[in-house]
Amino acid sequence: MLDHINIEKVLFLDIETVPQYPDYKMVPEELRALWNRKAQKLSSDPADTAETLYGRAGIYAEFGKIICISVGVVRNGQLRIKSFASDNEGELLSGFSALLNNSFSAPDDLLCAHNGKEFDFPYIARRMLINGIALPSLIDTAGRKPWEVQHIDTMELWKFGDYKSYTSLALLTAIFNIPTPKDDIDGSMVAEVYWNEKNLPRIVEYCQKDVVAVVQLLLRYKGLPLIPQSDIVFP
Repeated sequence: MLDHINIEKVLFLDIETVPQYPDYKMVPEELRALWNRKAQKLSSDPADTAETLYGRAGIYAEFGKIICISVGVVRNGQLRIKSFASDNEGELLSGFSALLNNSFSAPDDLLCAHNGKEFDFPYIARRMLINGIALPSLIDTAGRKPWEVQHIDTMELWKFGDYKSYTSLALLTAIFNIPTPKDDIDGSMVAEVYWNEKNLPRIVEYCQKDVVAVVQLLLRYKGLPLIPQSDIVFP
């Protein structure tokens, strides 16, 4: 499977996002009114309010922001990890953009993430535009035919055309016997760790582990050996 993909031409990534403000009451009035409308559509319980639902704002590019992009590349059997993390979203996006423009702009370069086509890739593109950053060619899909888009989605690959359900990265690593370190946080805790604990390094570590998992999963799909922990290089 996927014999046509050269693993060394793939940039693997994962992002972590949070609501733009630490608390619903701090959201500017105009944006708060727009979130109120959004929250009405999200509500599934009579007890839900725009304020109680604000913790979910981070998954929407219009109401959230990126605090970390971790990336990985495979070279000569070794996986190298790097992260762009900052309280200043424009700063981290500029750094990530420079990486793409300088090192991943060839016609055969690829981006890979789990659920990337539904979340990571469009979220990055939207936040770049909001921050006034020109889209690198690997992110700019406007006007391209589906087969011209240089994106790999490990969740989409697992569907094999079946669109009935979401399959988590954690489940796939478990069934493919991919060793993963125990995490002290999960995605639902990122906003709290960021805004309340102000512990961005903890989030970066969590994000990097997901990148490693995506790399190993694609290797399993291709029928290749996993990269041993001793050959995974962190910053």
